[in-house]
Amino acid sequence: MDYLPFLTLIGSVALLMYGMKVMSEGLQKMAGSQLRKVLGAMTTNRFTGLLTGAFITTSIQSSTATTVMTVSFVNAGILTLAQAISVIMGANIGTTATAWIMVLGGSSNYMVFVVYAAITVAMALIYSSKNKHKNIGEFIMGLSLMLLGLTTLSANAKSMNLGENQTILGFFESLSGWGYGSYLLFLLIGGLLTCAVQSSAAIMAITMTLCSTGALDIYMGIALVMGENIGTTITSNIVAMSASTQARRAAMAHLIFNVFGVIWVLCVYPYFVRFVCSLVGYDPTSTIADKSILNAVLAAFHTSFNVCNVLILIWCIKPIEKLVCMIIPDKKDESGDDYRLQFISGGILSTAELSIIAAKKEINLFAERMRKMFGITANLNEISEDKEFSKQFARVEKYEGISDNMELEIARFLNLVSDGRLSSESKLKIRDMLRQISEIESIGDSCYHLAKEISNNREKKISFNEKQQGHIKAMFELCDEAISNMQKILSGDRNSKVIRESYNLENEINHYRTQLKSQNVLDVNNGVYTYEIGTQYLNIICESEKLCDYVINIVDICIHANEKKAI
Repeated sequence: MDYLPFLTLIGSVALLMYGMKVMSEGLQKMAGSQLRKVLGAMTTNRFTGLLTGAFITTSIQSSTATTVMTVSFVNAGILTLAQAISVIMGANIGTTATAWIMVLGGSSNYMVFVVYAAITVAMALIYSSKNKHKNIGEFIMGLSLMLLGLTTLSANAKSMNLGENQTILGFFESLSGWGYGSYLLFLLIGGLLTCAVQSSAAIMAITMTLCSTGALDIYMGIALVMGENIGTTITSNIVAMSASTQARRAAMAHLIFNVFGVIWVLCVYPYFVRFVCSLVGYDPTSTIADKSILNAVLAAFHTSFNVCNVLILIWCIKPIEKLVCMIIPDKKDESGDDYRLQFISGGILSTAELSIIAAKKEINLFAERMRKMFGITANLNEISEDKEFSKQFARVEKYEGISDNMELEIARFLNLVSDGRLSSESKLKIRDMLRQISEIESIGDSCYHLAKEISNNREKKISFNEKQQGHIKAMFELCDEAISNMQKILSGDRNSKVIRESYNLENEINHYRTQLKSQNVLDVNNGVYTYEIGTQYLNIICESEKLCDYVINIVDICIHANEKKAI
């Protein structure tokens, strides 16, 4: 038995998959950061989100990369679920470009000569000293390998005479006589194969080869393509398994989109297939029709399927959002802890002033979350059960990540706004807000340091006496009051009483810290507790006072900004 054709078949598919991977990675290196900016900025409504998803996927030739990127943005809170759904819809349209590349790239008999010439150019660019040239070289190399895999696959299929191989024809005929049952079977096969190889492009290439050689009927081939559409959603769902609830919902929306499309197409399957065949001038009932045109039929179906599906579902983003929320409900311990920007939608608003107002609201929300983080941290000192302590400490760690992300995303937004034409007053506002978010993030850092101190003491079995516990609790209460006052001032309450109270609290906290430090020295000298216990106790007291320094810094920024405005 001659194994060479079979090995060539497997090798050409592997070469195709590797070429797609290299090409996509090269494109992402060339424009990845810019595309991420586009994804974050151009999703203000369902239509811009749709266009953004289509543009990015067409650019990087990978719907999986776009979907995974979108899911990660939802997880980080940069995109809302509704925005992510529109981007995913666009990605489904953008991914149809791959099939057309296969149709155009695999149709020429002279393509192999072009490919080898392109590989030579790619090698020269890859070994260039400039990263930009290397990335371009990777893209050309990937495209060349993909086209080489396609042409090799096509040539090998012709040499194997698949359309005349009675064993293969008999196998497909035995599976093709069950009407809609056959369509469902081939749909399942397409989904399973795509899940197995994690590349819808590879299965699409095999489908094109089988159809163009006459081994597979066009109706069964299109059923395989529909299965590929469902199989390709598995990657994003796998990626989202360890992500937040919102990210898992975004991945589930991708699956629902494709499943819905398959259901309605199956309802009108013979008519829809004939409609697509008519678009490219192919008669599926003719026995003398040119089989080589079937590649174009499959690509046309892939495009028509996704475009029609988008035209139907683009108006149903809210119902889809509600459906995925029902399928994946909030976790009890996760509700309220998700990080999402609520007032900043990605791109700047119609005017700089509106953008600044949105940023102010986001900063107020940032401060509110940090106060919640402090409340969780303070409660750690009261928890006796290890399981509950671990759970609440994990929440503090999560809020630490939230504070870092919020600072970064609000700063990016403010920098984007500052790039526009602004008045001197608006520029000062943005500068003050950048300082505010830095100080608020520092509050989060202090909360995390306090939580770590409490956790370390628990691990070392260090316990404080009743008097020390009382002092820590009193300090925490003063800090909570200071944060509460800061929130009022940050939200616009510049009442002289509130301002005066903030500065009085700062003085009281400083004096209390100094008093406790002096008392600690006396208690250690008198043997009330050990030096180690005294050191750990003071660490908590001093970190609490440090946290309140950040609080008063924010108050100072707000007051001075108010004074500048009055002048």
